[in-house]
Amino acid sequence: MATYLDRILAAHREAAARDERDLGSLIARAEGVGPPRPFAAALGDDEGLAVIAEIKRRSPSRGDLAIDLVPGELARAYEAGGAACLSVLTDEAYFGGSPDDLRAARGACHLPVLRKDFTVDERDVVDARLMGADAVLLIVAALDDLDLAQFHELATGLGMAVLVEVHDVAELDRALACGATLIGVNQRDLTTFEIDRTLAIRMVPFFPKGVIKVAESGVRGAEDAMDLAAAGYDAVLVGESLVTSSDPTSTIGTLRAGADEGPGSA
Repeated sequence: MATYLDRILAAHREAAARDERDLGSLIARAEGVGPPRPFAAALGDDEGLAVIAEIKRRSPSRGDLAIDLVPGELARAYEAGGAACLSVLTDEAYFGGSPDDLRAARGACHLPVLRKDFTVDERDVVDARLMGADAVLLIVAALDDLDLAQFHELATGLGMAVLVEVHDVAELDRALACGATLIGVNQRDLTTFEIDRTLAIRMVPFFPKGVIKVAESGVRGAEDAMDLAAAGYDAVLVGESLVTSSDPTSTIGTLRAGADEGPGSA
């Protein structure tokens, strides 16, 4: 029986197979786009736990979350709350997003922006830069080692940061082998979409020094943020609890304050 991830990847790979655009021409265009904003630096240099605030209209497991959100308004609210970066869903079929959402969000604020999507082809990487993304997501579970390495090299060559997403120690090893220095532990199982809120903390001992660690999914509030900061995470990527909040600016402030109050804080 096909999982959520199987269906999503199949749709993206079918679209990539139909894409007849010349990669070299796309890269040449992308190299002419203005310089990216410093995504990784915004996380590694942030005092305390950084928040990557996500703009997401819907999800396959939860349905509509904030289908009528206004990306620019939400981006400004996130920035006002102290978010370090944005993550914007650009998948339309399953998440209700679009490249226009990313462009509008980035144009409304000064934050670096991650294109959150299912990258399955080199043209997906280049498209991220062309639409203005400062970082791209690579999901280890969705790629073989060759694609992982090639896509990572292409993205960094275009000046983008690369958030490499893992779900277990074996995937972490593969991420490190491709040279990843910015790694996210997604606590959501992409086959079932269930969340394991202890996964990120269990993974910490397997990270080498010098890697920026991001915890993704399942961050509900200040207590979760405090636990992840105490475990050594540099950042959290938060989506559903922000887009469904009546006051996302204050919600981000609560996440950051909760982490600052955790063990080891000044």
